[in-house]
Amino acid sequence: MAIMLKRPQDVEAMRAAGKIVATAFAQLKEDIRPGVSLRELDERVAALLKREGAEPLYQGYRGNPPTHPPFPGVICASVNNQVCHGLPTERRLSEGDIVGIDIGLKYKGWCGDSCVTYPVGRVTPQAARLLEVAEAAMWQGIHAAQVGRHLSDIGAVIQAYAAGFGYSVIYNWGGHGIGRNLHEDPSVPHRGPGGQGPKLRPGMIFTVEPMINAGGPEWVLLRDGWTVVTKDGALSAQFEHTIVITPDGPGVLSKL
Repeated sequence: MAIMLKRPQDVEAMRAAGKIVATAFAQLKEDIRPGVSLRELDERVAALLKREGAEPLYQGYRGNPPTHPPFPGVICASVNNQVCHGLPTERRLSEGDIVGIDIGLKYKGWCGDSCVTYPVGRVTPQAARLLEVAEAAMWQGIHAAQVGRHLSDIGAVIQAYAAGFGYSVIYNWGGHGIGRNLHEDPSVPHRGPGGQGPKLRPGMIFTVEPMINAGGPEWVLLRDGWTVVTKDGALSAQFEHTIVITPDGPGVLSKL
């Protein structure tokens, strides 16, 4: 594992990229409502990135292996029981849905990455609770990202917090280092046990992006080659920030 420590000027460049991601989410908060299509949301984010001089990272991305079908959109849009990597199709959102939007971009050679799950109109108390806990679980993990602690301490805190509400964490999908490339070392697990992996050092930059399921942790990949859904059909919610490790605690780069 070759973890690249970022210099102060690198951190500021990534903060600029992260602010564009956050600007897109500020717009989406106003755009997400019953009746809007996922494709319309995709087009609005694409237009914003173009105005800001940023390059979308997901569109055309093939992942691993290279024969994987290219991702068709600028955003990932995952609805209800879709865990992640949902396609921005013509599907229209309905009252009571929840939708996770993941945005990755490159600005002046540096990447920004974040995810927010939104309620669509009025949602059930169960859905609202899942959103609240999933976002709080992300923050629990971020706050655990302190110099000298182990990388897996982040996931241990997230898993324990989610389990306290009867929820589960997706095991096979986690956070990742990020810099000039979208995916760099290290891989960031969102479950325990703690005390494993490299110790956190100033200059490390990675994402914390737990996917929290209302049911079990098992998942299925749909035939489109991208969309991951919960095996039991239960709701899933994801929140993500890009953070930098500093001597004064974690800094969030993907916010306004």
